[in-house]
Amino acid sequence: MRFLNDLKPAYDLTYDDVFMVPSRSAVGSRQGVDLSSNDGTGTTIPLVVANMTAIAGRRMAETVARRGGLVAIPQDIPIEVVSEVIGWVKQRHLVHDTALTLSPGDTVADALSLLPKRAHGALVVVEGGKPVGVVTESDCQGVDRFTSLSEVMSRDLLLLDQGIDPRTAFDRLNEAHRKLAPVVAADGTLVGLLTRKNALRATLYTPAVDAAGRLRIAATVGINGDVAGRAKALLEAGADTLVVDTAHGHQESMISALRAVRGLDPQVPIVAGNVVSADGVRDLVEAGADILKVGVGPGAMCTTRMMTGVGRPQFSAVLECAAEARRLGTHVWADGGVRHPRDVAMALAAGASNVMVGSWFAGTLESPGDLQTTADGRQYKESFGMASARAVRNRTSDESAYDRARKGLFEEGISTSRMFIDPARPGVEDLIDSIVAGVRSSCTYAGAADLEEFHQKAIVGVQSAAGYAEGKPLHSSWA
Repeated sequence: MRFLNDLKPAYDLTYDDVFMVPSRSAVGSRQGVDLSSNDGTGTTIPLVVANMTAIAGRRMAETVARRGGLVAIPQDIPIEVVSEVIGWVKQRHLVHDTALTLSPGDTVADALSLLPKRAHGALVVVEGGKPVGVVTESDCQGVDRFTSLSEVMSRDLLLLDQGIDPRTAFDRLNEAHRKLAPVVAADGTLVGLLTRKNALRATLYTPAVDAAGRLRIAATVGINGDVAGRAKALLEAGADTLVVDTAHGHQESMISALRAVRGLDPQVPIVAGNVVSADGVRDLVEAGADILKVGVGPGAMCTTRMMTGVGRPQFSAVLECAAEARRLGTHVWADGGVRHPRDVAMALAAGASNVMVGSWFAGTLESPGDLQTTADGRQYKESFGMASARAVRNRTSDESAYDRARKGLFEEGISTSRMFIDPARPGVEDLIDSIVAGVRSSCTYAGAADLEEFHQKAIVGVQSAAGYAEGKPLHSSWA
């Protein structure tokens, strides 16, 4: 990447401060752009879901990996639960979704509690392991909540064979005017659910898979306690990437933790952070990191900069850290501060191999939080920062009441924030579609066929706040 007119910025820059200038391009179609990363994590799109309790769970991990991204399971979840989640994700299908299921005798109330767990908004009624009906939210409207599903379910089913080609599945669904259909094995037992949109996505995305062809998943360890013990357990459970994580990564405890993890000789990438300087990159690489997590304070749930004055504008942090990491033969993840697809593109132009997304994905139906509704009918999920009082309580539940109370005094992240569900894009895949479309187009504007070429060819300029505002679309007339 180079700055327009070889400008040397006099101050550090955020994503809002920069823009990209188009270059002569021979890339004919954005679908021809390769978005896979070369950092060893196996992602085929440059997106990693941040290791935040309110965002990264099993449904998120399954869905994002199926589209080529990666989810990092947080450190404050018990190791036995994380191991179970890893095993569960490894067993998911590469094309069809895991279906939500109930029996004919279950009630409308049971269905309404499950339906928001998946963006496709349907569950399969199963009897003897075989699908006998499908229930959607519209089937449950105006019906007593104690009504059995056998009375409201749709019985006229289109069934898809387990090994069906995604293009063929799309055509069958389209011809039958169906949005979705149960997927069954040869003996008729239910194995999943496939929507028309996801059949289409399966032809456009490549799943992130391990050497055995199973979906990939990352897991996180902190820098305190038995770091090596937890890391070993995660590796044995099948984690494909280890993230050693703390807010201030450039410290002795992180270096010791990294050396302990590296001492296990893991055959998977080790990610460590967070840092925002070349010095931090050098020290963590020397201690054993393969990938550096970059970002202090840019996240939507983070109050670090306002509480402490510590941090760095994210574009400049990524640019400097990526340059140093490349010199050392390693990589960086840009962690935080992305709120639009353009921000993801700017992080990649600056040299990131993957971009971590947190709160942006919290307001999706796949995030772990319970779906809630405001008085005026808007749906939302609750999100919270990992240094917040709520997250601290989760991480310190085994400590004494005194120690927990003492740590609770020093809340730094936001404890609760409402992340509203966008009715037009309720699922994480909807947001991924938007981000990937934007990044692919950015690459074509730069004349780049892949992410490495994008970083090499990107020409970036600095703009005023008015310049940034000028680029925003108007959703209503200015007259």
